[in-house]
Amino acid sequence: MSATDPADITVLVLDVDGVLTDGRVTYTAGGDELHAFSARDGAGMKYWKRAGGRLALISGRGSPAVERRAAELDVDAVRLQAKDKDAAFEEVLCELDVPAERVAVVCDDLTDIPMLRRCGYPVAVADAVEEVRSRAAYVTRACGGDGCVREVIELLLKASGRWGRILERYLPDGEAYA
Repeated sequence: MSATDPADITVLVLDVDGVLTDGRVTYTAGGDELHAFSARDGAGMKYWKRAGGRLALISGRGSPAVERRAAELDVDAVRLQAKDKDAAFEEVLCELDVPAERVAVVCDDLTDIPMLRRCGYPVAVADAVEEVRSRAAYVTRACGGDGCVREVIELLLKASGRWGRILERYLPDGEAYA
């Protein structure tokens, strides 16, 4: 599938480890798994939702921290412990009633390639493996866990002309913006 115009994307599907996080797995002495999420990514996800976009998370792993973050950010569809990401992607398409060409997927590793190949706008994070980067329509400047999702959201909102509506809330009346 050739890449869809980013202005036509309505659903953003995100991998978790290596995209919303830097990919490291840290355990407490009690065995709980810790995750660090970017506040900029979270703000971007809220802007995306405010602009009418929908969000989904698909991860081969899962934890209470990821579930909490998804709830905080009002994620529309969540698939954790997804050993077959292609099947999880199909479930999300059906649940959200959206064709694959209207979906952007942001990912970083080999297990994500089936989703990347099917979506309308494939995105790789800067530190993704080469096999993912070479299949992406866009490669972020930011690495996973360091604002890459915000970067993609700004790109999509600017392409569709919706970024100005987000800025209106924060810029003084009459101040110009790009």
